[in-house]
Amino acid sequence: MSPLKLLFISTPVGAIGSGLGGGVELTLTNIARSLMALNHSVTVVAPEGSVLEEIPLIQIPGNLQITAQSQGRDALITLPANSVLGNMWSYARQVQHDYDVILNFAYDWLPFYLTPFFDCAIAHLVSMGSLTDAMDQMLEQVVAQFPTSIAVHSLAQAETFRFKENCFNLQNGFDLAQYQFNPTPKNHLAWVGRIAPEKGLEDAVAAIEKAGIPLKIWGVIQDGSYWRSIQMNYPNAEIEYCGFLPTQELQQALGESQALLMTPHWIEAFGNVAIEALACGVPVISYRRGGPAEIVKDGKTGWLVEPDSIDGLVAAIAKLNQIDRATCRQDAEQEYSLRAMGKRLEIWLDRVVQSRNS
Repeated sequence: MSPLKLLFISTPVGAIGSGLGGGVELTLTNIARSLMALNHSVTVVAPEGSVLEEIPLIQIPGNLQITAQSQGRDALITLPANSVLGNMWSYARQVQHDYDVILNFAYDWLPFYLTPFFDCAIAHLVSMGSLTDAMDQMLEQVVAQFPTSIAVHSLAQAETFRFKENCFNLQNGFDLAQYQFNPTPKNHLAWVGRIAPEKGLEDAVAAIEKAGIPLKIWGVIQDGSYWRSIQMNYPNAEIEYCGFLPTQELQQALGESQALLMTPHWIEAFGNVAIEALACGVPVISYRRGGPAEIVKDGKTGWLVEPDSIDGLVAAIAKLNQIDRATCRQDAEQEYSLRAMGKRLEIWLDRVVQSRNS
């Protein structure tokens, strides 16, 4: 494939490095590195305050968007005054002819609406399943006109849309050299993610309270009242909030855990932290729901539990000694390297370019 000039437009819900963008921040960084390693050129446009190492970055001021997952199915399309989303796409329109493809990371109405009005091909990496009727309708309009333009992270995510057959399953990839294998964990479990209701942290806390094992929690507290309710409802649970950590510090702390608990109450599009855990040799106990159910190999790299079953989580915790941590690391290396993802990205982007030029 001939080298491409690519413009990435980041999520408008937070600066890269803030943690507000959730897994999208890490995904964007890894995709940029995987494509640059294959001799493609990447420039990233992101909200002001973003931090990236060794990747060209254009910072755009403006007010952040609210997250889509915090709204109901009938939510209206909204933009704040001086919207960073609008400002980023205004910049993209001005420079579009300098690039072969614009890659959109925002799960928001505006970039999809703008797609047919750009001369440059636009590829959309959709980071969530179906959430609102207005977004679904706009996605379907884009697919009807540009059938190769949508990629997702998992088959489970694609299943939430009516146009699932048109979704390219990109999965994800990681720079596994950043993750150190730890064969000797300490006596605690881990939970990592945005602290918000759809992530289901209270289920993990309920399970460790029953199992009698400490839980360390990492991530941005997005919903303070939700976090306070967990602390109030589970006073006997041995939990420790450890803040939000960048990748290098997180992988070291995560590697010391006996297992990672993943307890989403929604369809998790992928579950980056599951791969990060496996790369450190940490087994994953997850609900059989969404992307994590396609990552965890039941009985080999962790345990899959029926959704919303606290007793299932407790039973899985009791079986952790049956999982070989070296096998977890090997699985991450075979399935989720940056090189493997780079090859998948090239296939998808080539289809986007060819379709737009035909």
